[in-house]
Amino acid sequence: MSFDTVLVANRGEIALRVIEACRELGLQSVVVHSEADADMPYLALADRAVCIGPAEPAKSYLNIAAIISAATLNGAGAIHPGYGFLSENPHFVEVCEEHGVTLIGPSRACMSLVGDKQAAREAVAAAGVPVLPGMLLPEDRTRWQEAADSIGYPLLIKSVYGGGGRGMRWVNAPEELPAKIAAAAEEARGASGQSALYLEKAMSSPRHIEVQVLADGYGRMVHVGERDCSVQRRHQKLIEESPAPNLPPQVRDAVCAAALTAARAVGYRNAGTVEFVLGPDHAFFFIEMNARIQVEHSVSEMVCGMNLIKEQIRIALGEPLALTQEEISLRGHAIECRINAEDVGRGFLPSCGTVHIDQLPGGHGIRLDTALYQGMKVQPHYDSLLAKLLAWGTTREEALTRMGKALQRMRLTGVSTTTPLLEEILHHPAFRRGDVTTAFVEELISPA
Repeated sequence: MSFDTVLVANRGEIALRVIEACRELGLQSVVVHSEADADMPYLALADRAVCIGPAEPAKSYLNIAAIISAATLNGAGAIHPGYGFLSENPHFVEVCEEHGVTLIGPSRACMSLVGDKQAAREAVAAAGVPVLPGMLLPEDRTRWQEAADSIGYPLLIKSVYGGGGRGMRWVNAPEELPAKIAAAAEEARGASGQSALYLEKAMSSPRHIEVQVLADGYGRMVHVGERDCSVQRRHQKLIEESPAPNLPPQVRDAVCAAALTAARAVGYRNAGTVEFVLGPDHAFFFIEMNARIQVEHSVSEMVCGMNLIKEQIRIALGEPLALTQEEISLRGHAIECRINAEDVGRGFLPSCGTVHIDQLPGGHGIRLDTALYQGMKVQPHYDSLLAKLLAWGTTREEALTRMGKALQRMRLTGVSTTTPLLEEILHHPAFRRGDVTTAFVEELISPA
């Protein structure tokens, strides 16, 4: 479908990225914002900015009627949902289709399939991709324990429509189940507007490996390598890198091939991510597919040299992928650190206040993705991500060295940030060896 104007239905650094991609492609952009974000400088970079409601996400960035109205009134033929908010909501895709607006992402049918965790698992398993036991949480609460018992403990509660770890809880025993389901549902509802949950068998201390894929409307599909996202706390990623360290070539090839198989099995189109857990024996299992661009897509861009946001828009315009798998060259090593406004010493509580920028990093191989500005007020209503700091090197060691120097120069005051913890992780012997699992951060901050 052809369009010349894109509505950006998100905020912060991803909104800025989409606006910039539209400018490079010669498209107009309309960016929506809440009252709390009215002073964000990136709004001036769009051709138009439209306020769609108050600070609360349910009344602004999750308000489908307001977003569709803004698109219609401003002649936007497409909507880019970014990540989070409505980016994985099949109903939003349906409403877009009803109004003749292209959603820059997969089709409604595909998003519904991917969002139905059980159906997605069945589809990829039928194609030969290994999966862990799991099922949708029954609506009848009297069947919760039965469902959990059939999977076995420990297990994970996951949000069907969420991402970024929102609505995810680890359950070790039956008595924990009701309270953690309630907490997961509340968090999922706040993040995506949906409270549907899914139960999955948990693997103790695996590595978290994911593969970035691109698929056009002509049957062509490629991957741009894998990412290691094992450095995370309570399923919130802190550091990502590509390629995954210490991954045997044959395992890397098998994971990437499985990702393409999974994406084909669900009829995927546009940019998406296939996620796996990997055990110490290098056995890997599909856990889910994210039907959107992810926060950590930038680390893949650093090694593949592509602008994945532009690729998303080009695919939505009906253009074929520019490169075949054989033509894609993955070069060097990249690391991404998430700079969050959180007080690590107080259990990672969100830190609100007015940001003062004392110093920002730069130099060869350094990239900073952010919508930060001097005097920005960090609001309690949204995700705590302030910036994504990336370092690239011809080797992992060079990337680590550059990241270490960059973190030293990442100096913000007025709010607490995760920067000191990121520096500690970066210099930890286990991380330097590339020998960490998803349990690493919890063990680091809560030593026995």
